[in-house]
Amino acid sequence: MSDTTTTKPQRRLWLPSFSVQVLLGLGLGVLLGWVALQMGDTAAGDANWLATTLDTIGSSFVTLLKAIVPPLVFLAIVTSIANLQKVTNAARLAWQTLLWFAITAAISVAVGIGLGLLFNPGANSTLSTEGAEAVGTTGSWLDFLNGLIPGNFLGLGAGTQVSADAGGGLAAKTSVSFSVLQIVVIAIVVGIAALRSGKAAEPFLAVTRSALTIVQKVLWWVIRLAPLGTLGLIGHAVATYGWDLLAPLGSFAVAIYTGLAVVLFVVYPVILRTNGLRIGSFFRGAWPAIQLAFVSRSSVGTLPLTERVVERNLGVPRSYASFAVPLAATTKMDGCASIYPAISAIFVAQIFGIDLSFTDYLLIAFVSVVGSAATAGLTGAVVMLTLTLSTLGLPLAGVGLLLAIDPILDMGRTAVNVAGQALVPTVVAKREGILDVQQYDSASAEDLFRDDVEDTDEDTGPDALRAGAGSDAAAADRREPVAVS
Repeated sequence: MSDTTTTKPQRRLWLPSFSVQVLLGLGLGVLLGWVALQMGDTAAGDANWLATTLDTIGSSFVTLLKAIVPPLVFLAIVTSIANLQKVTNAARLAWQTLLWFAITAAISVAVGIGLGLLFNPGANSTLSTEGAEAVGTTGSWLDFLNGLIPGNFLGLGAGTQVSADAGGGLAAKTSVSFSVLQIVVIAIVVGIAALRSGKAAEPFLAVTRSALTIVQKVLWWVIRLAPLGTLGLIGHAVATYGWDLLAPLGSFAVAIYTGLAVVLFVVYPVILRTNGLRIGSFFRGAWPAIQLAFVSRSSVGTLPLTERVVERNLGVPRSYASFAVPLAATTKMDGCASIYPAISAIFVAQIFGIDLSFTDYLLIAFVSVVGSAATAGLTGAVVMLTLTLSTLGLPLAGVGLLLAIDPILDMGRTAVNVAGQALVPTVVAKREGILDVQQYDSASAEDLFRDDVEDTDEDTGPDALRAGAGSDAAAADRREPVAVS
């Protein structure tokens, strides 16, 4: 007779899915933001306690996300490039990714120009151009080169602002920031050098993979705070801006959001169906990242979650996703770099009574498709708009007219940016036969927070990214980067 012991299964606290948690945070944030708005005094520097609390919660969350992005981008790209040494179609994957960046950007800017001509947002506007804030040329082709060439190994930059203090004197404030584009360049160079170094680079790559695992673990602790961060971000936006600011620029705002909706819910679904992918599966899988992008207004801040949904929900192999998604987060911006500058250029031209020629529209398309990389590491859509206006010779003071409602527009722009950053790797993976179609069709946000330890349990081979690899091999490669021999 043997004794048997039965362990009572532990009861786990039930929580709604991540997407539902973010939606709850968004709804509660809108409510608290409205309460703060009713309390009055929501202006910066003199805000009431609720508006200040919401601002602190939201900005703290974004700061945490941005803090983890530099090491994540560097480690992920170095590891993924090193893992491609046995892949026969690595160059083709890179080329296809860039090609689809350009294709989707061209379609998006065409939608923007078409809607700009249809809505004529500045034709009947009563908005006065007198006193419009003059904006210098902060976006130019030289910005691309300055943002591309690293000034130091960390891609680190610093800026100092001098302002008057309460006592009438001058106060200087220095802030330090990372250029994500420079980090991408550094990581690509280091990854290629590791490839060419052979066995001598194995100890370095072992440390890199270990560090990547640790950074990913810390990252997901931060991502779990997204519902709380959403509450603070959307609450502060409502409390600070409300919706009254849309009134004087209503037609322009409607045109922007119509363009964003057309690209997100018409253009992207057509591309998915053309490539034999289910539309519902894509949005179900990518929606957590799109939600976070909407409230955080940062493609770079959303990058960790974008990479995770592309890999786990949409079935893209990790060794490809860890390269394509960081690259997309810095250069692939259909909202900020295509739709917005196209409609804005038409709006500014109409406000100032300037007629645009067919050549001008071609220039808008060219700048939007090729020039989006100039915005990397700078100020996003504002830089892209000044670059477009400078190329067309339009008054840069027009940028000042649009700054008042820019935060409201930026939410939709960033959501479309991130959707495109998830779309292109998925489409390329499908066309190259490396997409785990079964995983894509069963996309679920429930797997997002599965412990990374589970991903390292199996030793997988390096063949998942070879041309014609099956879905099982692709799934194995997605779970664990390949060891370099």
